[in-house]
Amino acid sequence: MIAIITGDLINSQQTDPESWLPRLKDLLESWVVGPENWEIYRGDEFQVKSSVNDVFQKALMIKSLIKTVENLDVRLAIGIGNEVFLSEKITESNGSAYVNSGRLLNEIKHEGRSLAICTDNEKVNRDINILFKWASIDFDSWSVATAQIVHRMLINKDLTQEQLAKDLNITQSSVSQRLKRANYDLVLETDVFFRKKIAEL
Repeated sequence: MIAIITGDLINSQQTDPESWLPRLKDLLESWVVGPENWEIYRGDEFQVKSSVNDVFQKALMIKSLIKTVENLDVRLAIGIGNEVFLSEKITESNGSAYVNSGRLLNEIKHEGRSLAICTDNEKVNRDINILFKWASIDFDSWSVATAQIVHRMLINKDLTQEQLAKDLNITQSSVSQRLKRANYDLVLETDVFFRKKIAEL
C-alpha cells in the first residue's frame, strides 16, 4: 500500500507564486526525489507519494507551510491503496491510491472541505474523516504566526521552544502561546491515533 496526497491551493490567484512555490518544491524534494514521486502542475495543483504511516504528518507539514503565507490555504486529499503502474511522472502513474486521491479532491472542492481521506475500507474512511472534519476547524484557522511555529516544530521534532524563540526573535512564552492556540499537543495525539487507525487496513 502507498499513500498519495493530491492538493490544490486556495486563493493562489491573488498570491505571488514566489511566496510559496519555491518553498513547497523544497519541502517535497526533501521527502522524495521528483517527478515520479511528486509534481506541481497547472500552476497550483500538486501530487506527492508517501508512506502510509507518514502521510498525515506530511499533509500537516504542507498545510502549515502554505498557511505561513497571508490569505493562502490548501485542500488536501489523501488516497491510500495500491500502485499498479509506475510511470516516470507521478501524474501518469496509476492504481487505487491515485484514483482515491484524485476523485476525493474533486469531492472536497464541492463540499468546501480542506482535508479528507479515501481508502478501500469504508469504516476507516468514516472514522478518520469525522476526525479530519473536527481537526480542520483548527487547521483552517491557523494564523500566519501560528502556522510558522507549527511548521518548524513538525519539520524538526528536536527543536526546543527556547531555540525556536531565538530563531524567530520572540519570547519563549510567545512560542508557547502560539503552540497552545494551535492545539499542538492534540495535533501530535491525532497523528498517533491516525497511525493506529490506518494499521487496520
